[in-house]
Amino acid sequence: MTCAALIVAAGRGTRAGGDRPKQWQPLAGARVIDWTLRAFLNLPEVSHIMIVLHPDDIAGFIAPDGVRIAAGGTTRAASVRAGLEALTGAGCSRVLIHDVARPCVSAALIRRVLRALDTAAAAAPALPVTDALWTGGEGRVTGTRDRNGLYRAQTPQGFDFMSILVAHRNHSGDAPDDVAVARTAGLDVMIVPGDEDNLKITHPSDFARAAARLTDTVRGTMDLRIGNGYDVHRFGPGDHVMLCGVAVPHGRGLQGHSDADVGLHALSDAIYGALAEGDIGRHFPPSDPQWKGAASHVFLRHAVALASEKGFQISNMDLTLVCEHPKIGPHAGAMQAAVAQITGLAPGRISIKATTSERLGFTGREEGIAALATALLVQS
Repeated sequence: MTCAALIVAAGRGTRAGGDRPKQWQPLAGARVIDWTLRAFLNLPEVSHIMIVLHPDDIAGFIAPDGVRIAAGGTTRAASVRAGLEALTGAGCSRVLIHDVARPCVSAALIRRVLRALDTAAAAAPALPVTDALWTGGEGRVTGTRDRNGLYRAQTPQGFDFMSILVAHRNHSGDAPDDVAVARTAGLDVMIVPGDEDNLKITHPSDFARAAARLTDTVRGTMDLRIGNGYDVHRFGPGDHVMLCGVAVPHGRGLQGHSDADVGLHALSDAIYGALAEGDIGRHFPPSDPQWKGAASHVFLRHAVALASEKGFQISNMDLTLVCEHPKIGPHAGAMQAAVAQITGLAPGRISIKATTSERLGFTGREEGIAALATALLVQS
């Protein structure tokens, strides 16, 4: 399934103070809008990003690679609908709708919403109300309210794409959020646990709170993991070799228990190494006959999924293939695309290159192919 992120940034709110809308104000060395976009740009699960801007802001905004822009409307609901309409034809089955004023959203929270969409047409994060609730007027308490069953809504709110698009098309007027639009259309919305750090910048004091959270994440609590992988397979009978998911014509094949894709094996081991999870053999023992002849994308997908389960996302991967023949250059682009499809990473985060060993050693004697890989993982 493909997922789009729709970031609503067309508001002109003044409660946050300053001489410009809050999304354009500075925050911890960048702008609010930059932090919010960064949270989604780093997620391999998100294939499309649409940002909805006020028409007056479009000309002055340079969108990062992969980010599309739509012009907003006069209300929040109108802006969301404009973004959804602009995403039609992109082939997205899911959409995450997020307020630009929540720059501290974590990858873990986004993934909780996405997991909920595996079994629901709509899901949104929220925090239960824990404080006592009062009504008041003229500076005095006039009554109390029962807090049981009350929640503080957050974003991103996730939906089946066509369901929320139809709901917005049939909705008239504005709405406080997209859950309200969905419920008006009869959609059940699943509540997932929210995050206290996922604050919304509304008042001037919120900038300092958000900056503190972002600074802690960048400088203090970010967990970076580097892993390396090395693999070798010998040549044997065959008319092609599998390298990085691509069948490369060659006078001989590579031998191994699986399909002997030395590139995917090294990449998988680099991820396992960064997670301190051993190697492919630990997770897919060669003594188990079910893996005989298995396609190696199974191993790499497992490694990527394990990283996600442990709270990490893959920042980038670098692979070097060592061989005299076949020549890798003509196939490097196809290999990069294949690894991107397997892992969900953008092709620009995947490096595939080759070198020879100057006719030295087993690779120089063309007895086999070696591969060396490095992967950088970042805590979500």
